[in-house]
Amino acid sequence: MTEDDGGTAGARRGLRAVLVRPAYRRLWTAQTVSRWGDVFNTVALAVLVFQLTGSGLGVTGVVVAEIIPVLLLAPLAGAVIDRLPAVKVMIAADVWRMALALLLPFVAGSVVTVYMIAFGLSAGAVFFNPASQSVVPAILEEDELIAGNSGLWTAAVVSQIVLAPLAGGMVAVLGVTPAFLLNAATYAVSAVVLIGLVVAVPVAAEAAADKRGWWRRAVEGVGIITGTPLLRLLATIQLLAALSAGATSALLIVLATDHLGVGPKGFGTLLAGIGVGAALGPLLLTRITDDPRRPAFVFGPFVLRGGVDLILASVQAFPAAVGALGVYGLGTSTGMVTFNSLLQAETTPATRGRVFASFDAIWQLGRLMSLAVGGVLTDAVGITAVYYLGGALLLAAGAAGFSRTGHVADARS
Repeated sequence: MTEDDGGTAGARRGLRAVLVRPAYRRLWTAQTVSRWGDVFNTVALAVLVFQLTGSGLGVTGVVVAEIIPVLLLAPLAGAVIDRLPAVKVMIAADVWRMALALLLPFVAGSVVTVYMIAFGLSAGAVFFNPASQSVVPAILEEDELIAGNSGLWTAAVVSQIVLAPLAGGMVAVLGVTPAFLLNAATYAVSAVVLIGLVVAVPVAAEAAADKRGWWRRAVEGVGIITGTPLLRLLATIQLLAALSAGATSALLIVLATDHLGVGPKGFGTLLAGIGVGAALGPLLLTRITDDPRRPAFVFGPFVLRGGVDLILASVQAFPAAVGALGVYGLGTSTGMVTFNSLLQAETTPATRGRVFASFDAIWQLGRLMSLAVGGVLTDAVGITAVYYLGGALLLAAGAAGFSRTGHVADARS
């Protein structure tokens, strides 16, 4: 906990309670403002690359440029976060990304350079995101983790829903440069806000005395996951979910066009359904539980999402699909909150950076594999096959969790 946590002991549920804590408010503000810039940057990058290349494949290249840094740098990032103060790592990542965002308008005519900057921005996120996840349990009590993560998740989803149309309008009227500059400004604000975030790190002295090399610490992070039954289970579930969601998310436009027959306009409505469900999920979750170790709330969302994928592959009624995707969004958001809260509760301050960085790498690896297989499967068999397979993978993830709930119970004791 921090010295300025501003809270008192006792059970707390809901975002209002955790926002009482000055440290959490700083983290929430910094991360939310940064998300605002990310929305504008994502839209502007996609438009810019499409203008430069004239192809959807060129836009896909941006996605690949954002995934590769996670796979390459996540082990090192985790070791750095566990060795150095996480807040300083976050500030350094913000400054790095601010500089790259400021550079973008000057190199916007070269698609190769744009890819390189997209790579660099993602590299900054590889350090920032696990560090942020590591800070949350250092400033909140265990029974506040669900509320704290819900607040961060809800802010990100609402930002996406509200700002994506505004970003599109800005780019259409003013071009990409204002969006890139706005993104740089949000990184600057985030860094300034984080300067005042003071987090007590109990393992600082132990980490300072650790003279092992960075890569040796990084490799040790893999052993931490494989050697801990609960973490090993959660890593398996993470991979199964990524193998499902990578293709089904990216190919939703194909489902809308080929299976539902609603085209781009209907695709936007489907996305809105997901967004509404994702925004409501954490708000409902915090009213039900503050225990991050309840299997029904950790593993149940995977079963829920798997069922939705099977429904989407089986029905062609557009209203039913919109409603099902609302449920999918709810399952995604509640599942992410409980999953991350359980990880935070079950990892030590000395290992959180490596654990969260490794889980990020697992997610992106599964996502990349899913995109490749999903594209081939769609062309060979059809889009419904992708959703049937995605549903089966999510059901398998949920079943794996429920079949080994003893690991969660053992962790509690």
